[in-house]
Amino acid sequence: MTLPAPSDADSAPRPVVRPARTSDVRGILALLEPWVQQRILLGKEMVTLFESVQEFVVAEVDGELIGCGALHVMWEDLGEIRTLIVAENWLHHGVGGAIVGQLEERARDLGLTRLFCLTFEVEFFTRRGFAPIGEQVVDPDVYSQMLRSPDEGVAEFLDLAHVKPNTLGNTRMLKNL
Repeated sequence: MTLPAPSDADSAPRPVVRPARTSDVRGILALLEPWVQQRILLGKEMVTLFESVQEFVVAEVDGELIGCGALHVMWEDLGEIRTLIVAENWLHHGVGGAIVGQLEERARDLGLTRLFCLTFEVEFFTRRGFAPIGEQVVDPDVYSQMLRSPDEGVAEFLDLAHVKPNTLGNTRMLKNL
């Protein structure tokens, strides 16, 4: 997917959103680091990014990564958009929306019907059809199965007490596809 460049010049390079490759992991880590330093996003180990690289899409211009996002499957009908990042000089130019659009397309291809996110960017996700959620959004049997997951994102979705110190100020949101 090609996006408009941040300038109005017709000759300006156009961002492309594509599946991530292992060679993108260091760039994803570099995009993530400033947000970790600001305590907006939690840090990720490089090994974790390599292990989950197939979940990511990246936005790039002339080989430079300017954004990324991941789709993590949580249950047969439920996925999470995570690690959505856009380089500061590309904010408000459609890059984040294009990344979310690609992740939604992947979710539909996998048969998912709902997407979760944990975010400070409530307006951004609201414009894309997400809405804040309450505490119990899966049936009790699914909840008990999901409790067995070691994934922190699943714990955040379930709103478990042990993740609350890391999620203060974030909003849990859900979208039906």
